[in-house]
Amino acid sequence: MTINKSHLPPLNSLKVFWVVMNYGSFRDAADELLISPQAVSQQIRLLEDILGIALFERKGRVIEPTEQAMILSPFVQAGFKELSEGVNRITRSAHRKRININVSPFFAMHYLMSRLNRFCDQQPEADLRLTTMTKVPDFAVDEVDVSIQWGFGHWEGYDSELLVRDPKVICCIPEIATQIKSEQDLFHVPLLHPVHARNLWSNVLSYFGLESYELGNKMQFQDADTMRRGAISGLGVGLVSQLDALEDIRKGRLVAPLGVEALAGMPDEDVPGFYAVMPRSHRRVSIVNSFWEWITLENWNDESVRLIDYD
Repeated sequence: MTINKSHLPPLNSLKVFWVVMNYGSFRDAADELLISPQAVSQQIRLLEDILGIALFERKGRVIEPTEQAMILSPFVQAGFKELSEGVNRITRSAHRKRININVSPFFAMHYLMSRLNRFCDQQPEADLRLTTMTKVPDFAVDEVDVSIQWGFGHWEGYDSELLVRDPKVICCIPEIATQIKSEQDLFHVPLLHPVHARNLWSNVLSYFGLESYELGNKMQFQDADTMRRGAISGLGVGLVSQLDALEDIRKGRLVAPLGVEALAGMPDEDVPGFYAVMPRSHRRVSIVNSFWEWITLENWNDESVRLIDYD
């Protein structure tokens, strides 16, 4: 029998079923629920009638769950745990001071860590918890309030706002640079690709008017720093964040064979950046909304508080 999602069994019957499964008897479940064993039996009968299946085999005063009951039980248990967690979160939200922030490692090092004191000065009671991930979190499962993500601003279902652009420089070690005299030579050397933006090189080549060419060898990296290290190690040509590229070029670790400004004219929509991303409902929590307003109004281009070299 298929149950219409809009006509699920009564919550009370499911709760009684859950407690019976936990205790293994109607009587013990009745004691836990502060109702009579007869009331427990009635709720189980109601649930069985609605589902059209037997959930327990009655053998005198002993009950044994059927195979269907064993299948159903973990789902009901998980459902009630989710309900309990949801209720706990909303009842705590009015007075909560903790903010769970997920931030890209690059943004944390180059931008956020040197500025967090500004927010703390505004909200000294805030309890900040930072995690670093390169992918958009599951905000509910991971218990994340606000995320700062690298990308192109395409996060359906979430509020997102650009904080700062992340312009790239085509970089490699001097030995590889000798093979690159023009843009076309990029097809004859290994290109290092970011996993989360596989079209980044395609955008670059299109900007050079080379869209009809096929990409050569591919090597993919999970985050910006790993790709940068790959370029420094001589694995190929990387699209290195300008902040890192200028520092690496100054120290002689990398060179820009086509020039530091080779990509300066790329359209904004093809230039990645760091975005604040959050479910709109999270703004209803006062302390989280305060952080969102601060982070989206902060001047992230202020170089006086930027961390550049983090070797």
